[in-house]
Amino acid sequence: MVSALAIGGRKVQRGPVTTDDEAGPLDRELREFERHLRSERGLSPHTLRAYLGDLRDLARHADAVGLGGPDELGVAVLRAWLARQHAEGMSRATLARRTAAARSFTRFLHRKGVLAEDPGVLLGTPRLTRELPSVLSQDQAAHLLDTVDAEGPEGLRDRAILEVFYATGVRVSELCGMDVGDLDTGRRTVRVIGKGDKERTVPIAETAVQAVEEWLRVGRPVFAAEHSGDALFLGARGGRLHASIARRIVHARIAAADDVPDLGPHGLRHSAATHLLEGGADLRSVQEILGHSSLRTTQLYTQVSVERLKKVHRQAHPRGAADS
Repeated sequence: MVSALAIGGRKVQRGPVTTDDEAGPLDRELREFERHLRSERGLSPHTLRAYLGDLRDLARHADAVGLGGPDELGVAVLRAWLARQHAEGMSRATLARRTAAARSFTRFLHRKGVLAEDPGVLLGTPRLTRELPSVLSQDQAAHLLDTVDAEGPEGLRDRAILEVFYATGVRVSELCGMDVGDLDTGRRTVRVIGKGDKERTVPIAETAVQAVEEWLRVGRPVFAAEHSGDALFLGARGGRLHASIARRIVHARIAAADDVPDLGPHGLRHSAATHLLEGGADLRSVQEILGHSSLRTTQLYTQVSVERLKKVHRQAHPRGAADS
C-alpha cells in the first residue's frame, strides 16, 4: 500500500507502508521468537545472528510459496526450504545449523499453541563429516609468540592477546569479553564467560600473565578513555576490543611471522587444545578448559594428535613411508 502526504498543496508519495496484515506469514511470530532468543536463551551474538538470518530466509520462502499463516508451517514446507538450499550447493554444516534453527522455531510455535504438532521433530539432520582442524606445531607457536613486535602500546596489547589465546584456548568472543578483574595473577587463572553465559576458570601460563601485566601497566593507560570501563583489551578509541579487530590483529601478527600458517584465533584455540593433549593432559581437563559442553567435541583433538604422530613417523622412521 502507498500513502500520499499533502505538502504545499501537492501530494508526495511516502512509499510502501507495511501493516501486520500485509507482512509475511511468519514475520510477526519471528519477531516474537527473536525477543525470546535475546531475553531467555543466552545465545552468543554470533549464534543469534546466524539463527535469525536462517529464519528470515525461511520466512521469505514461506511467503514465496504462499503460506497462509504460521499455523500452516508444516514439515513439507520445511523440507522444501532445505532441499532448495541443498540443490544450490549449501554446505552440510550450514544445512545442519539451519535445520537446528527451524526446529527451535517450530518448537517455540508449538509451545505457544500456534502449531498443533511440532513439524521440526520430523526433520533429519544432515550427517556432518568433520574435518580435522589445522593447528600450529609447537615450534611454530613458540616462534610466533617469541617474535611478536611488542613495541609501543599497540604491540604490547597484541602480544598479550596472542599469549592469552594460546595459553587458554579461549574463543575470540570470550577474550573480548574479559574484564581487568577476571585475571587472577596470584593463582594464574582467568575467569571466562562462555556460551550461554556459562562461567569457567581457566589456568593461564606465566608468560601470558607477564604479557598482560605489561599491557595493563604500560599500554592500556594510553588507550583508556572514560568509556573504557573494566574491559581488559581496548581498541584504538578506548572502547572494548571488538571481535573483528581481534581477528584482524591475530591474522596480521601471524602474517608477520616467518613460516607460520595463517590460522586466525580459532586456529590458536585448536593449537592450544592439541598441544595440551600432546603434553599429557586428559580429555576431561581439556574439555573444561575449552568450555565444551560435549566430550565428543574435545575428542576431535585426539585425532589431530594421532594424525600428527603418524606424519612424524612416516617422515622419521626408516620404513615409515611403507607404514599404513
